[in-house]
Amino acid sequence: MKSFFATLVLFATALSAACGSTDADVTAARGLAGRIVPGYASKIRFEKLVPAADSADRFELETVGRKLVVRGNNANSMAVGLNHFLKYYARANVSWFADQPVEVPAQMPQVAEKVAHSALLDDRFFLNYCTFGYTMVWWQWRDWERLIDWMALNGVTLPLAITGQEAVWARVWQKLGLTDEQIRGYFTGPAHLPWHRMSNLDYWQSPLPQSWLDAQVELQQRIVARERELNMKPVLPAFAGHVPAELGTIYPEAKISRMSKWGGFEDRYRSHFLDPLDPLFARIQREFLAEQTALFGTDHIYGADPFNEVDPPSWEPEFLARVSRTIYDTMAAADPEAEWLQMTWLFYLDRHKWHDDRIEAFVKAVPQDKMLLLDYYCENTEVWRQTRSYHGQPYFWCYLGNFGGNTMLVGNFDEVSKRLDGVLAEGGKNLRGLGSTLEGLDSNPFMYDYVFERAWDFPVDDDRWFDALADRYLGREDADYRRAWDALRRNVYITSSKYGHCPLLNARPTFEGLLTGTTDAEIKYDNDELFDIWGTMIDAGGSDRDTYRYWLVNVGRQALGNLFLPMRDEFTAAYRAKDLVRMKELRTQMLELAADMETLAAQHGAFSMQQWIDNSRSFGKTPEEQDYYEVNGRTLLTTWGDRAQSINDYANRTWSGLVADYYAVRWRMFLDAAVGAVEEGRELDEEAIFNAMADFEKEFADSTQPLTQTPAGDVGEIVRKLYLKYKPESGK
Repeated sequence: MKSFFATLVLFATALSAACGSTDADVTAARGLAGRIVPGYASKIRFEKLVPAADSADRFELETVGRKLVVRGNNANSMAVGLNHFLKYYARANVSWFADQPVEVPAQMPQVAEKVAHSALLDDRFFLNYCTFGYTMVWWQWRDWERLIDWMALNGVTLPLAITGQEAVWARVWQKLGLTDEQIRGYFTGPAHLPWHRMSNLDYWQSPLPQSWLDAQVELQQRIVARERELNMKPVLPAFAGHVPAELGTIYPEAKISRMSKWGGFEDRYRSHFLDPLDPLFARIQREFLAEQTALFGTDHIYGADPFNEVDPPSWEPEFLARVSRTIYDTMAAADPEAEWLQMTWLFYLDRHKWHDDRIEAFVKAVPQDKMLLLDYYCENTEVWRQTRSYHGQPYFWCYLGNFGGNTMLVGNFDEVSKRLDGVLAEGGKNLRGLGSTLEGLDSNPFMYDYVFERAWDFPVDDDRWFDALADRYLGREDADYRRAWDALRRNVYITSSKYGHCPLLNARPTFEGLLTGTTDAEIKYDNDELFDIWGTMIDAGGSDRDTYRYWLVNVGRQALGNLFLPMRDEFTAAYRAKDLVRMKELRTQMLELAADMETLAAQHGAFSMQQWIDNSRSFGKTPEEQDYYEVNGRTLLTTWGDRAQSINDYANRTWSGLVADYYAVRWRMFLDAAVGAVEEGRELDEEAIFNAMADFEKEFADSTQPLTQTPAGDVGEIVRKLYLKYKPESGK
């Protein structure tokens, strides 16, 4: 009898869940639908699927009566199912930016036949330390809410969640004897906190205001609550050895060493590392995880990266093994369920130092399956293939795709598709998932949509995938618009992202080449082809979708920007020939092109420096704080650090306001100086003009003067006018 009643209870529970009554996952999915497609929300029913035997995430879609039914084993799978419907039935695109609307047909489409799909891998990872600086530093809850919804719709299960940790550290350092002044002085300005968190940089543009610490705690609490609601496990930080220099005066016996220099910053900004074998290390780890758990809870997965872009105190494999084992042991002592997530960017960037014997020692010292490794830049180099699949530890194949928030049209789509085929077939049993480690939410969002779709058993055909992409960007099927996107894929999206990718306009002026390695204007396609694509997109017309307008501007910025390099080279040739007439003609043309790029960028809010500044100032509680945040934000996107910093322009982007008031000003200075030199019968003093530009860059970064406000107009009209003005004559 007991067995009968037990079976009956289990059946009733499953039925209740399937019907969606009071289930937390169903409630969470309903909330997401209400935020993303409020006009459809009442026409969608969410139901809970009984977990499958293989426990893989899965969803089903079908139209029953007048309602779309979305079933899933959890809220995250339901969200993926909803996104599948929006993409392939409603021809709708959901952006990761809150300012970009979700546009759907007035009449909700039907799903004629039941659709069912399952995840191929256990987890999907998203974000990068740098994203919290290059994109999200000035975000309020509204922005985060959309991003979290986007992550759920794309099946992300492991988001990096490092907001607000400075408040936790402040509590820890206070317990260890540091003063408030020392603590807030140790932190950097907000935009540079990712590099402070990665042990690259301390004290820069400090002290960090207390109001920032307080606001970020509240924000992080909302972030992790919503992520957990949507079946994500936030990856919180753990202690990796990074300590304030002042700790050495309080604990003089502690084994604290100075880390190597980073980014060209002065010695006073260098970070310090506490040897994990020192007893103080375990105490700090325990205190930090306890304080963090009290504020933000835990899902037992912790990010810790002790040697990112800095050298360890010793390269001996035995030392590296002791470090990694001790870091994990201190985590496990504080949280017996702890898993350590480690990015492997260092194995790629410092590959001449991180030999496989050192990598093996570092990763195998941690118990099996307790270290999760992010293969960071797989579209360029797949480290898993060079390390015997990370010597058996679980890993994630990750697409990076963007450095510094650069706004270049870039991404090697076909190669990414091929490499995903390879890792899914050959990656081994320790392939835990796919992910993206982008440094900034960039201007090529579809690449990330694609990568996350490949984590599911969709019958992916790349040609049809691009057709569907074109349809949802335009809002309807159009053969010419599809053809334009196919051409973008085959002719433009053919190279992986590099550091500082940009049109030459964004680079510090020089007669030839580039002055720094942080800007790269190289393209590997014929710009006439990109103009042809732009023209086809313009001719498609007749769409009022924001996505259509976005891509008109986005493609146009690149097409115009690519014209700047050959103009510069022609100007250089004229300078060397002392052809003053031609130099003046080209100066006018180059500055006019810059003005037109400013006008074009101003036609969509996604490409606005003013918005970046407004968002930064919104955190200030006083005029002084507002100015502090603005300067910190300006610095990151321009000089990055101090005057003539080696990573100057790394975070360049073709944004209105930045084009007119920064990039174009530098070029005017350079062009005027070159013309003046020829007029006076002398060679240009390149050192003098370099110093003048460096002074201007620092002045701009430190300024709070209003930017040029370029008005927005009729996007279609402006885009067509600029296209006709600059289109190549051949083949037209």
